[in-house]
Amino acid sequence: MTRPLTVHSISLGCPKNRVDAETVLGAMPGGIEIVADPAAADLVVINTCSFIRPAVEESVQVILETAQAIRGLSPRPKLAVTGCLPARYGEELRAGLPEVDIWGLPSELDALPGRLFWAARGETADAGSDTAPGARLLSTPPGYAYVKIAEGCNHACAYCTIPSIRGRLSSRAVAEVVAEARGLVARGVSELVLVAQDLTAYGRDAGRGQGLRELVEGLLPLPGLSWLRLMYLYPSGLDAGLLDFLAAAGPPLLPYFDIPFQHVHPDILKAMGRPRSDAPEAVVDRVRRRFPEAAIRTTFITGFPGETPRRFQALMDFVAKTRLHHVGVFPFSPEEGTRAVNLPGKVSGAEARRRRDVLMELQAEISADILAGYVGQTLPVLVDAPHPEWPGLHLGRTWFQAPEADGVTYVSGPGVAPGRLVPAEIVEAKDYDLVALAGG
Repeated sequence: MTRPLTVHSISLGCPKNRVDAETVLGAMPGGIEIVADPAAADLVVINTCSFIRPAVEESVQVILETAQAIRGLSPRPKLAVTGCLPARYGEELRAGLPEVDIWGLPSELDALPGRLFWAARGETADAGSDTAPGARLLSTPPGYAYVKIAEGCNHACAYCTIPSIRGRLSSRAVAEVVAEARGLVARGVSELVLVAQDLTAYGRDAGRGQGLRELVEGLLPLPGLSWLRLMYLYPSGLDAGLLDFLAAAGPPLLPYFDIPFQHVHPDILKAMGRPRSDAPEAVVDRVRRRFPEAAIRTTFITGFPGETPRRFQALMDFVAKTRLHHVGVFPFSPEEGTRAVNLPGKVSGAEARRRRDVLMELQAEISADILAGYVGQTLPVLVDAPHPEWPGLHLGRTWFQAPEADGVTYVSGPGVAPGRLVPAEIVEAKDYDLVALAGG
């Protein structure tokens, strides 16, 4: 019997990218064995990100470091690079990184499992079975999994490279997503996190104006589903009708709203080319009227062209007034091929980073104050993994902490184990994290 193919996998960037990597690995014919050491692998797969310049630099650095780690081995593992980096830079990459044996694009997900598998075996694809889709090879902790419901984006934000890399919006069928979700829950997953470039646009490409509503209706009754979390809800799509439906849905839908505002000043939003919506403050009020307990997270870009000190102050004032649970801030990155590169009113990179730091200092105070309000309460905590340094302590999250995006809850006590959802008393709050004690 032929031994399984050994694979070392690295996935960079967003959860949507992670789902692609998990899907490709799960569909490889004949099964594979994941190994932690690239030197022990037959195949090394690096799934890359190229959304902004720092992501490009990280991807290239990881490729070079990995190539160095396997150089000189006999036999040397095959090195494959997939994802957004080759989609954005194509032939330029192939010429500059001869160490890479196999390149794969996001548009080639169906064919990639076979290509990678047989290349690693040193055979052609017709030497074995076909590569029908298989169960995803989950790389997340046992309690949660991401479900990607759509690919691409039809928006035309001035700073964004995603449409040129991933193409236009392409929504999966409701039945297909529900079937995948049912399979994940049957494997013991308690929390499903829906991801796409814009969840509120789901189904519009197929003429389904209520696509997200139809999908949520199909997911809510799944037996064993404890939490359903919606990520990437554009403010333009959070109309009263959708919010009324979500408010009536109830558990397992979480009152958690990830709304990427990117800025609040109308002139900056117009320059960004953001989809038309009500003012961010009005969107927040609309959510909170229906969900008084809502946890809202957002992201902002500082230093976008035209962001004067007065316009940046509007951003500071918004954060101070609305007091959101979670805020992520990124300095503007001028990306070649985007309209934002040529906009007037440029802000220096140093100033954009300074503004980010100032805004995050403000948010740290707000976050610490919000989290302090949970001390003494008993909350459900989904346990992700043991703490790498402290025996008996685990990393987990309560309902308002999304995986890989927000803070964590450090939890200990009887019954605490990865994948379990346990009630725990919050005993301490930090700037972004909580400390909890489970009662068994």
